[in-house]
Amino acid sequence: MSDDSAIRRKLKALATALRQFHSALLDKAREDYEFMHGPVKSPYEMFNLVTSHPDFQWLRPLSGLMATLDEVLDTKGLELTGQQVRDVQQALDVLFSQTEPAFAEFRKGYDAARERPAVAQADARWREVRDSLSGLSA
Repeated sequence: MSDDSAIRRKLKALATALRQFHSALLDKAREDYEFMHGPVKSPYEMFNLVTSHPDFQWLRPLSGLMATLDEVLDTKGLELTGQQVRDVQQALDVLFSQTEPAFAEFRKGYDAARERPAVAQADARWREVRDSLSGLSA
């Protein structure tokens, strides 16, 4: 198996794990929103809330990172190397860094949700996949 296909396979697994993590965080944010404002009536209303309501703003850095990872994976003709692995690892490290002020709001929302079983399970899964990338980034 070529480096590109091994890296692509692992990064796709990471993208899947991050989507599951994002979904678990989104469920928590939705429950919090509905507690304060009442039920969300449709998927379109939910989409509008996620993209524009301040109660969901904290999720946007993770959403953006996931979109960038998907874009890299979908780029035709791009041979994936250890550089892309290092880039995604660094982006995740920065997002979760306690010393990076730009993502303090994300970490606050994450900290509020992390004790939920679905969030904890999805969190452990993406971290496991990320850790499995280490040998590919050299």
